Amino acid sequence: MAVKKLTNGDNDTRLRGLRWWGQVGWKHVFAIVMIVYCVFPLLYVLSASVNPNGTLTGSTNLFSAFTGEHYTDLMKGDFPQWMRNSFFVSSVTAVGTVVMGAAAAYAFSRFRFTGRRGGLTALLIIQMFPQMLAFVAIFLLVLSLGKVFPFLDIGSHITLIMVYLGGALGSNTFLMYGFFNTIPIELDEAAKIDGATHAQIFWGIVMRLVTPILAVVGLLSFVGSYGEFILARIVLARPENYTLAVGLYVWGNDERNAPWSLFAAGAVVAAVPIIILFMYLQKYIVAGLTAGGVKG
Repeated sequence: MAVKKLTNGDNDTRLRGLRWWGQVGWKHVFAIVMIVYCVFPLLYVLSASVNPNGTLTGSTNLFSAFTGEHYTDLMKGDFPQWMRNSFFVSSVTAVGTVVMGAAAAYAFSRFRFTGRRGGLTALLIIQMFPQMLAFVAIFLLVLSLGKVFPFLDIGSHITLIMVYLGGALGSNTFLMYGFFNTIPIELDEAAKIDGATHAQIFWGIVMRLVTPILAVVGLLSFVGSYGEFILARIVLARPENYTLAVGLYVWGNDERNAPWSLFAAGAVVAAVPIIILFMYLQKYIVAGLTAGGVKG
């Protein structure tokens, strides 16, 4: 009888193990496979950046040879200027996107006006079409503006920032609108009783309560403009004005004489700020993306 109970206990344990694998275990296996799949290209690029042969094909044996000269050469050319240009353009674009999106989201969330629902629908539709689809129209528009306003001519970083901010609304406003709806309107009413204006309510109360979504939108805008290529390639004409995406493309454009190890080193260095930014803002990402999922 005791043996029978022990056997039943073993069967129960085995069933629990199978149940665990069916519900949870396979997810761990899938996660490990995806991590390996995602990390291997990063290791390959890192290996190519320290490969003295200067080719990608010679980097198939990961870290078979090591040199740091490519990173030293990287700092002697145009790469530092490209990085400064990218930081300037991406930072200003991120700040402008956050301010513009927050102002629009606050208006849609707090005010009731004619065309409000139609405006939200228009923003939702606009976000379906990438800004790069209009690159021909943008190029012609920039040429025309440059004749009237020289500081907005081809090759200006201000011009590129204005182009990016032209497509800043849309998904950002819609995302922030959902988050703004989670802020009780009673806070606004209490502030109005105390004599606060809409500007004071917006900057002093609401903006402090929506920090997670501001961080998410700013991060997405920074990353998007940091790695954007098509519009930057059209607007920025001179090599000294290139951003990282355009500059690295120019390096890798020559199929025969491209400095692949230098290209890989530049890719590694360019990825470091994004990784640091993601790690610093990680605590805001989940809260900012989930808290806005409410009915507006």
